[in-house]
Amino acid sequence: MSTGAIIAIVIVVVLLLIVGTIIAIYNGLVGLNERVNEAWSDITVQLKYRADLIPNVVETVKGYAKHEKETFEMVTEARSAVMGAKTVKQAAEAEKEMTSALGKIFAIAEAYPELKANSNFVKLQEQLQDVEDKIQAARRFYNAGAKELNTKLKTFPTNVVNNIVGHFKKRDYFEVADSEKAKIEKAPEVKF
Repeated sequence: MSTGAIIAIVIVVVLLLIVGTIIAIYNGLVGLNERVNEAWSDITVQLKYRADLIPNVVETVKGYAKHEKETFEMVTEARSAVMGAKTVKQAAEAEKEMTSALGKIFAIAEAYPELKANSNFVKLQEQLQDVEDKIQAARRFYNAGAKELNTKLKTFPTNVVNNIVGHFKKRDYFEVADSEKAKIEKAPEVKF
């Protein structure tokens, strides 16, 4: 075999390795991106389910606390903001409003013992708690996927491949509302 043929074979093998590596990296990014999209979809499904429960909660509380019109309007506006959110940042901001509004609804419920004893209200509270747990789980899954994708996009050689053939963008994290962080970070006080 001549020297020229050997050099040609080496060049072809190197090119095939480079192309194969680029394809593998690109396909890995596609997979990560789809995982993050799926996680975001899970969050939006849970947010919609919770938003669908809100009118029932409001109507139940209205029956006992008709004079709390301002709070009911706040809940309605927060629900609309959650349903209208198009980006992760918008959804996170709407979540802060929703958490505050729901807190006020349940504070009202505390003032009405007969409402707290109402079986429909208790069932709605349980359903909301279940949805909140599912939202938290979906949020963690989404943030884990976003972290993995963001890390890949910053590392070599993936960042080079993305700059050449990719169109993948860094994903925002779905942050817990500041009020929720405070609840998590503040340890319960125990006194004997």
